[in-house]
Amino acid sequence: MGAGPSGAVYAKYLASWGFHVVCLEQGDWVGTAEYTGNRQEYEVSMYGTWHKNGNIRKLPSDYPVDTSEADVIPVMYNAVGGGTIHYGGHFPRMLPSDFRVRTLDGVADDWPLTYEDLAPYYVRTEAEFAVSAMPGDPAYPDGPAAPNPALPINAYGRKLAEGFNALGYSWWPAPNAITQSTIGDLVPCVRYGTCEAGCPNGSKASVDITHWPAALKAGTTLVTGAWVSEVTTNAKGLATGVVFSDRNGVQRRLRTDLVVMAANGIGTPRLLLNSTSAAHPNGLANSSDLVGRNLMLHPTAMAVGVFDEDMTSWRGPAGQNIHSYEFYETDVSRGFVRGAKWLSMPTSGPLVTSDLLAPADRDTRGEELLDHIKRVMGHSVLLVILTEDLPHEDNRVTLDPVATDRHGVPAAKVTYRRDQNNIDMVAWNLRKAEEALHASGARDVILHDVMPDQPGHLLGTARMGTDPETSVTDPFGRAHDVSNLWIADGSLYVTSGGVNPTNTIAALALRGVTELVRRAADQEVAS
Repeated sequence: MGAGPSGAVYAKYLASWGFHVVCLEQGDWVGTAEYTGNRQEYEVSMYGTWHKNGNIRKLPSDYPVDTSEADVIPVMYNAVGGGTIHYGGHFPRMLPSDFRVRTLDGVADDWPLTYEDLAPYYVRTEAEFAVSAMPGDPAYPDGPAAPNPALPINAYGRKLAEGFNALGYSWWPAPNAITQSTIGDLVPCVRYGTCEAGCPNGSKASVDITHWPAALKAGTTLVTGAWVSEVTTNAKGLATGVVFSDRNGVQRRLRTDLVVMAANGIGTPRLLLNSTSAAHPNGLANSSDLVGRNLMLHPTAMAVGVFDEDMTSWRGPAGQNIHSYEFYETDVSRGFVRGAKWLSMPTSGPLVTSDLLAPADRDTRGEELLDHIKRVMGHSVLLVILTEDLPHEDNRVTLDPVATDRHGVPAAKVTYRRDQNNIDMVAWNLRKAEEALHASGARDVILHDVMPDQPGHLLGTARMGTDPETSVTDPFGRAHDVSNLWIADGSLYVTSGGVNPTNTIAALALRGVTELVRRAADQEVAS
């Protein structure tokens, strides 16, 4: 269930290896004409049709999410392509230390796999997503080069790099799932810098372009407008299929030998918790009581440097230009554990300039606002601080006791509070970011604490592990409690790392589907 990056990987490979696959997707296909990145209404659309918050966007494919007790808003997009329609194409890997947090820092838990276990799947994933990157990043072990060279870091990326150099900070051109050459159905990037509202040029690797054509050609049946309400089970507790409402509101049942959940870190626990039975009274695959728990959302802060030079800093990709892991690993002298990835991005056009870059101490409008935009637009650098988010069982997804979606299925309720470790981490990194921007030559620096809807990554709510009492699935994504139920999305995360997750989610899915097929002859099914 779910046609985003993990569901697309499972569908493509299962179908190509001879399995009959039916994928149920709540959303629909998004046509290129719906993308606004090459039109005048682009920035306005980011506050409406392309808003990050589905409760504000309210597309027909969105369902309500109660975020009244959440410090950060989850970001979701229901469509063929899922979150890759809406993401910026940032495509880093997790670092080796991210898989060993308990061993290295004495907090959270270690993953039941290592960076080396996932490395070959990263390589294949980066090829399929036509990644642009510069080889040799010292933050990572050596490996094969990406399909494309790194995208231009632009004048504002160079300006920030100059400040890093002056302070002795490490940096590197950042990897993006945005092509510079024609690869499959992807065409070279023209640097609109509007990636988060879909790529109107067809250069950003969203899986509706990179995976679904191959999955459909291999025989996958893709059903759009399908609102799943529960996974059904038999007396033995094995999955027998799903119940869903079609686009006309007619409730249907699909019987299957095996179910793969790929509905993201909110949607997957929501459906599992709603799938109760005599064998699974607390929700499917939930004997550990960990389904929905340990939600991690990557709190992200921003520092904006304003310069005298015109650097055309609205120019893409967006996408990231450079990144730095200078403050990524634990240094206990800072007063917290773990760290953050720094990255640069464009600062967009006049509407974002008037919002994100306006002086915080006054309400700027009229002629003063126009003068401000003239001084700032094109003259700014956006330094993003993406922080590691440690897992806590009280940060969780539950079923809302009142609100439902259009078909009467309980909505998700998100409870999420940042811990003191993250609060201290953000404050420390913002101070260092201000120093770095001044070292780069900024005449003004504007600091933004954690943004409520940035980036809203959805991780950890059905974690993998080896012990059924402390995890929901095994190290490949198969549920401990239900042997013919597999989980494919970011719910599997044990710790969040401090990097954008799509590369890792897709690589984990590729590793999972490979193992599923390897075990296929011994797979227990209900029929």
